[in-house]
Amino acid sequence: MKIEEAVQIIKVGGIGVIKTDTLYGLVGQALLSGVVERIYLVRRRRPSKPLIVLIEKPEDVRLFGIDTNSADFELAKKQWPGKISIILPCDQPKFEYLHRGTKTLAFRVPDNEELRNILKETGPLVAPSVNHEGEIPAFTIPEAKVYFGNEIDFYVDVGEVVTESSTLVKITNGKFEVLREGAVKIKVD
Repeated sequence: MKIEEAVQIIKVGGIGVIKTDTLYGLVGQALLSGVVERIYLVRRRRPSKPLIVLIEKPEDVRLFGIDTNSADFELAKKQWPGKISIILPCDQPKFEYLHRGTKTLAFRVPDNEELRNILKETGPLVAPSVNHEGEIPAFTIPEAKVYFGNEIDFYVDVGEVVTESSTLVKITNGKFEVLREGAVKIKVD
């Protein structure tokens, strides 16, 4: 399937596999709770573990009630676009289906222009790696199909994708705390 067809499916609430700025991701609209729940189900993800949200531009965090006037947001903004997912406070009850009670959400502005153009069309996407929780991520579409088969709506094959996952950090009072080492190396004082 071509990416243009996949975008149309995403826009009507479908889920599927595309290449993100890091690995293949199982994507769906972050602002549709039913889509997010379907991804949890298909991926067999622990319900208490939040997903990372891909956004087109830093200011898109406003869609989730995030304060863009904070020093922590300014620090996050300086890291984007890039392969770094940053956790910011989100205590909005209507986003419980995303933050899973943690009252925080992780966001990433991809450094891939094609992916940002997709996000411009679809809006924010959740995009966990293509695997069941605890398993090795799929680097090819045949590997992805072993995990998800006909449980999802589409696959966009761009060949083998071998890279590191994003670095996951939390910013608290102007300081980075690295929660997962990944593609971006961060020195913490």
